[in-house]
Amino acid sequence: MTAALVWPAQPVIHEVDTWVWLTELGRRYERPVTLGDVPAEAWDEVTLAGVDAIWLMGVWARSPAGLQIARGNPELAAAFHTALPDLRPDDVVGSPYCVREYTVDHRLGGPDGLAAARAVLAARGVRLVLDYVPNHVAPDHPWVRAHPERFIRGTADDLARAPDAFVAVAGSVLARGRDPFFPPWPDVLQLNAFRPEMRRATADTLLRIGEQCDGVRCDMAMLMLTDVFAATWGERAGPAPAAEFWPEVFGLVREHNPEMLFVAEAYWDREWILQQQGFDFCYDKRLYDRLADGTADGVRGHLRAGIDYQRKLIRFIENHDEPRAASTLPPPERLRAATVAIATLPGATLWHEGQFDGRRVRLPVFLGRRPVEPADPELRRFATELLAAVDGSALRAGTWCLLETTGWPDNQSHQNLLAWTWERGSQRHLVVLNYSGAPAQGRVRMPWADLRSHRWALAPLLDGDRYVRDGDEMVDVGLFVDLPAWGWHVVSVELV
Repeated sequence: MTAALVWPAQPVIHEVDTWVWLTELGRRYERPVTLGDVPAEAWDEVTLAGVDAIWLMGVWARSPAGLQIARGNPELAAAFHTALPDLRPDDVVGSPYCVREYTVDHRLGGPDGLAAARAVLAARGVRLVLDYVPNHVAPDHPWVRAHPERFIRGTADDLARAPDAFVAVAGSVLARGRDPFFPPWPDVLQLNAFRPEMRRATADTLLRIGEQCDGVRCDMAMLMLTDVFAATWGERAGPAPAAEFWPEVFGLVREHNPEMLFVAEAYWDREWILQQQGFDFCYDKRLYDRLADGTADGVRGHLRAGIDYQRKLIRFIENHDEPRAASTLPPPERLRAATVAIATLPGATLWHEGQFDGRRVRLPVFLGRRPVEPADPELRRFATELLAAVDGSALRAGTWCLLETTGWPDNQSHQNLLAWTWERGSQRHLVVLNYSGAPAQGRVRMPWADLRSHRWALAPLLDGDRYVRDGDEMVDVGLFVDLPAWGWHVVSVELV
C-alpha cells in the first residue's frame, strides 16, 4: 500500500478526465494506455510545478444499465453530437457518476493500474484524489438487490403516476436520483440519507476508497444535509436522525483514516455549513459566478468574508461541470486576469486538464473522446509559469490581506481594481489586477507601516518591469497603479 502524503494547508488540485486522457494517450502512443502504464512524459504534463494533487475523475466501474439508458436518451444524444460532431457509438462510455461499483474500471487498468498510478504520483510528491457519489448509485449496483432498504422506496401507484421519477427494479419500486430543483436523473437510483445502515455503508465505502487515494471529492454534497434531504423527499425518507449525515459518516471514517481529505461539491450557499460539518474544502461557486459576471465590486465583496472561511474554499474558473473558461471569459486578457486571481487567493485551487491549452468545448462526462482543438501555447506558458512562480514564492502562505483602493473625484476607475497582499516573515507580495474591460487608475495603500523611511523595489514574479517606490508614499498615500483593461501586477516587495 502506498503511504499517504501529508496535505499542504492550501493545496493545488488538477482535475483529469481519466477516460478521455487515456484515450488520447492511446492515440498518441499507438497502443492501449491504462493507469498502470502511463508514460512518464504524460505524467509530466499534468503534474505541473505547483500542483499538489491529481484528481483522477471518473475511475470507478461504469454501469452497463446506465450506459444503455444514456445511449437511448435523445436529449443526451443531442448534447453528445454538439460537443463531438463526429460522434461514434463507442464514444459514449456512460456517466462516471452512475457508479456500478467502487472498483476501478478494468478498461482503465483496474485496481492494480490505480495502485501503480498512485505510486508514480507519490514518488513525485503528488497526492491522489478520487470521486465519491453519496446521493445515488447505478440501477445495477449490488445494493439494489442486496439492500433495497438503503434507497428511497416507492409503490406501484407511484410508478404508474410518475414513471420518470420511479422505476421497478429487482422486485422493488425505487426512486430515481434527483436534486430538488431539477427533474429526476434517468440513470441512477436515490439513496436514503436518513437510514442508519446507509450511513454505515457510506463510511465503509469511503474507508475502502481511502485505501486507494489521499482525498475524495464528494459529488453534490449538500444534497445530504438534513434540511435539504427532508425538503426533497418528505415522508418517503422517514424521520430525520438526530445527527447530520456528514458528521456521522466522517466520525466513522476518521477513526481509521484521520488524514483523509474531503472536498465538497457545494452550491446554494451551503459552504459554511459543510465546512462546519467536517469538509476540508468546499467549492467556491460564488466566486466563480462573480468572476464570470465580470464585476470587480462583486468579487471584492465576496473576498471580504472571514479568512478562516476563505481558507476552506476551493477556487476555480473551470471544472467538468462548468463551461470551459476560454469560452466564458473572453478576451484572452480577461481569462489571464481571472487565472491570476484564482492562483493567488487563499484557499485550495482547482484547475481542469485542458484549461491551460485554451480548450473551449465542454465535454459531457458520458463521452470517452473529445474533439481535436488547437492548443494555445502562449496561454499554457503563462499558466504554467504562474503556477510555478506562486509555488516558488511566499504567495499563498502566511498572512493574506484584502486591500482597498482609492481614486479621484473625476476618476473612479479605481473601483475596477482588486488588490491583496501576502506576508510571511520578511517575504511580502502584492497582487493588483484590473478586472474590467477599460483602463483603470487608482492608489493602493500598503498595510505595512515599516515600509516608511525606505525605498522599495516591486519585482515582478513573471514578465514585467521592476519599479522602485518610496515607502512613505505607499503607506500614507498609496501606491499609484495604472493598468490597462484586464491588466495585472504580481510583485514581490523588496528593500532596496
